[in-house]
Amino acid sequence: MYVLLLCSIFVITIGVERIVYFARADSGRKFAGEFYHLCAKGRLVDAKNLAIKTKGDLAFLLNISLDRINRKDFDTKIFFEAHSNISLAKFRARLYYLNIIITMAPLLGLLGTISGMISAFSIFNTQENQSSAVTGGIGEALIATATGLCVAIIALTIHSYFIQRVDHIVTDMELSFSAIEIQLQRGNKNEAS
Repeated sequence: MYVLLLCSIFVITIGVERIVYFARADSGRKFAGEFYHLCAKGRLVDAKNLAIKTKGDLAFLLNISLDRINRKDFDTKIFFEAHSNISLAKFRARLYYLNIIITMAPLLGLLGTISGMISAFSIFNTQENQSSAVTGGIGEALIATATGLCVAIIALTIHSYFIQRVDHIVTDMELSFSAIEIQLQRGNKNEAS
């Protein structure tokens, strides 16, 4: 039970830390949509101003890329791929630990139940007619399984929430990066004609 208590504290700590990090580093779905529409209309200056005013990793990456977009030595695909992978790794940090706890907590609960039942049934070896002690011991042992399942459910809920947010961030990045790529292609076609 002490290990399950530590796991539950660890899950809550990771959840709070991830909430704080996402609040600081996620530029938001609204930003990505507005940025895309501004780029689609060819309003790169307005898109850059929006990126400057917005906090978060995506806005920062887009701001840097718009600063360097006209340089000949700047490859947007390599820049976006490298920096988005670094950013996504930071968003996914510590989520793996939640995945481990999701698997481990029910197993720890079962281990506690089994050890509790062994103790409860060992009463038969030492004392006769102690059925109430055995049933009480079994009931107490099952608390470990219930606790393990509760810890796993909480960890699964937190893990699923953040995985969904990471998926939205990936979509926002792809949308925003494609908007810049489209503008670059339009610019290259205009220069060629």
